[in-house]
Amino acid sequence: MYQEKRTEILSGHPISRRRFVQGLAAGGAIAALDLRGWPVLGETAPHIPSTLSGKHFELTIDSLPVNFTGRRSIATAVNGSVPGPILRWKEGDTITLAVTNRLKVPTSIHWHAIRLPADMDGVPGLSFPGIAPGETFHYRFPVVQHGTYWYHSHSRFQEQTGLSGPLIIEPQGEDPIGFDREYVIFLSDWTDTNPETIFSNLKEQSDYYNYHRLTVPNFLSAAKKKGLGPTASDRLAWARMNMSPTDLSDVSGATYTYLLNGNAPNANWTGLFQPGERVRLRFINGSSMTFFDVRVPGLQMAVVQADGNDIVPVTVDEFRIGTAEVYDVIVQPQDDAAYTIFAQSEDRSGYARGTLTPRLGMTAAVPPMDPRPMRTMVDMGMGNMAGMKKGGMAGMDMSGVDGMKKSDMPASSKNAAETDKQGMAGMKMSNQSMAGMDMSSNAGKPAMQSAHDAMHGMGGMEMGSRSGTTPFPQPGPTTMPIMAMSGAMSAEVNLKPSNPVQMRVGPQVDNVPMQVTERLNDPGVGLSGNGRRVLTYADLRARFRGVDPRSPTREIELHLSGNMDRYIWGFNGQKFSSAQPIELKLGERVRFVLINDTMMEHPIHLHGLWSELENGHGEFNPYKHTIIVKPAERLSYLVSVDTPGRWAYHCHLLYHMEAGMFRTVVVS
Repeated sequence: MYQEKRTEILSGHPISRRRFVQGLAAGGAIAALDLRGWPVLGETAPHIPSTLSGKHFELTIDSLPVNFTGRRSIATAVNGSVPGPILRWKEGDTITLAVTNRLKVPTSIHWHAIRLPADMDGVPGLSFPGIAPGETFHYRFPVVQHGTYWYHSHSRFQEQTGLSGPLIIEPQGEDPIGFDREYVIFLSDWTDTNPETIFSNLKEQSDYYNYHRLTVPNFLSAAKKKGLGPTASDRLAWARMNMSPTDLSDVSGATYTYLLNGNAPNANWTGLFQPGERVRLRFINGSSMTFFDVRVPGLQMAVVQADGNDIVPVTVDEFRIGTAEVYDVIVQPQDDAAYTIFAQSEDRSGYARGTLTPRLGMTAAVPPMDPRPMRTMVDMGMGNMAGMKKGGMAGMDMSGVDGMKKSDMPASSKNAAETDKQGMAGMKMSNQSMAGMDMSSNAGKPAMQSAHDAMHGMGGMEMGSRSGTTPFPQPGPTTMPIMAMSGAMSAEVNLKPSNPVQMRVGPQVDNVPMQVTERLNDPGVGLSGNGRRVLTYADLRARFRGVDPRSPTREIELHLSGNMDRYIWGFNGQKFSSAQPIELKLGERVRFVLINDTMMEHPIHLHGLWSELENGHGEFNPYKHTIIVKPAERLSYLVSVDTPGRWAYHCHLLYHMEAGMFRTVVVS
C-alpha cells in the first residue's frame, strides 16, 4: 500500500557558512561583510537544513552570522546550519560521529533519549570530558531503537544559541506506521540577547520577561464578572504567595522569536503534498524554554508516536508539546488547498508557523492566537479539595499501581482491547527480544529458569551489560515481555517511598502546595474548553506491550521545587550544587514519584533509561524520555535500570537546569 512512499525530510541544498540563515523575510536582498569577512546575505527563500544519512558522520561546530529578526547576530551552528542537519540513522547499525569543535570554548553534543553507553551520552563532567576548542571527539555506539529524536549541546547555553538538530532513526524492519510522505517540524526559540544576560535578568527579577501583568482595569473587569469580594480575595491569595496568575513562561516573546525549521513566521517554511496522501509530521520541541500548542486548522491529526515510541493512534485537533518532547502525527489532506502549521507559545506571546500545500505559492490564513490564559488556584495547589483521598490524588484509586481508575481512562483507551493483535499472542521472537537474546534456547526450560536466564543472561550476555550495549529492547511487534519471577518480583506489597520528603518553605523553596492532584486528563492551562479536541497524557496508550512486567521494589519521591524571587530551582528543596547523586542498582525496577511544588510546568528528562509513564494503561503504559509535570501535580513512572554509568537527570527548561534543577543518577 505504501510502496510509493515519498521521503521529503527537508532535504534541500546543504547550507554553508556563506549562506544567510534567513529569518524574518523583510523584502529585498542585503549584502554586508561581518567582522571576520563572512558574507551576511538576506534572502526571501526559507531556510532548509540538509539531511545526512549513513553510518559515519562528520560534524563541525562553529559560530555563524545569522539574522532571524532583522538584526544581525551570531549563532552556534552544526555544519553551518541552525538548526543543525537532520541525521538519519538505521536501527541495528553501529554509528560513528566525528565532532570537531571550531569554537573558542568547549562544547558537546548529547543524543537526546538515545540508548547508549554512558561515555557516549555527551554530558560534560559526568562520564565525558567535553570537546575542547580545536579538538575532535569520536562517538561510536550501536543503534538499538527507532523513532524521532533530536540532539543538542549540553554545554552551558549553547543550545539556546542554536546548537541542536533533528535525529530520525528508521526501524530495522517495516515501519508499523504507514505514510506516503514525511516532514520534520523542528520548533525552537531564538533570541538576539546573550543567554548569560537573560539568565542574569531572571536572577534579578524572575518576571523580567512577563509583559502581561495584571492591572487595575483587569481587577475592575474581574470584579464586574465575579464580584468585588471574590476578586479581592483571589488577588490577596496570589499576593500572599508572591506569585502572579499571568506568570506562564519565564522567557517570552518579549525577547524570543519562535522558529519552525529555522524560519521565523514571515519566512513561512513550506512542505508539499498531494491530496489524499498520508503525511507524517515529526514534531520536535527543540526550544530552550517554550511550550507550544500545535494545530493545523482544517485538519485533524492522528498522534501515532510519542517520544520515539509507537502509540495507539489518537485523533486530535491540537496538542501541547513541552520542551524536549516529540510527537509524530499523521495528517491526510483531501482538498487542493493550503494548510497552516500553527504552533503558538503557551503564554500566547508569539508563534511559529509553516505551510502544507499541494503547490508552491499557495498559503493559508494564520489564525489569531488564543486569549492569554491565566493560572488558577489549582495551579497553586489550592483547588477544590472535594474528592481527595487522605494522602492521595483527586479522582485516583490509590490502591493500584497504575495511578488511574478504569473510569478515568479516555474513551479511546476503554475501547481498546487489553490484548490486541500486537500483543504477546502471535508475536515472533527476534534477536532483539529478551534484552537482545535469542530465547529459542529456552525451549523446555521451567518458567522460573527462563526468567532467571532473561534477567541474568546466557552465554555471557547480561541484561544491561557493563558495556552498555544490551539494554531492554524498545517495545515493538517482535518483542515480548520477560517472564516475571514469582514472589516479591511479581507482586507489589505495601511498597512505600524509600525517601518520603517533608517540604517546608525556606531560602530555596517559596511554595509548598496544600494539595497535589493527578492531572493526566488535563490538557494544560489555556486548553481546556477551547472547543477543540486536545491531547492529554491519559490518551497515550502504547501500541506494543512493555518488555519489563516486573513490579518496582522501591519508590523514589522527588519534589520539584524552587524560589522564583531568587530564581533558584531544584529537587526536594536542594539545587544541584548541594545535592547528593541518586543511586540506582543495575537490574532493579524503580518507581519515580514526581510532585510539583511550583507554579510552572517542568519537563523532566532522565538520560540513558526509558521512563514508563503510569497513566492507567498497565502493560501498555507509554514509554517516554521527557515527562511534563504540571503545577501542583503528582505523577509517577517506572524505570528499568538496565544500563550502568553516570547519567544526567534534570528539568529541560534550560535556565531551570542551570539554576539548579539537575541531579546525577549513578547506576552501578
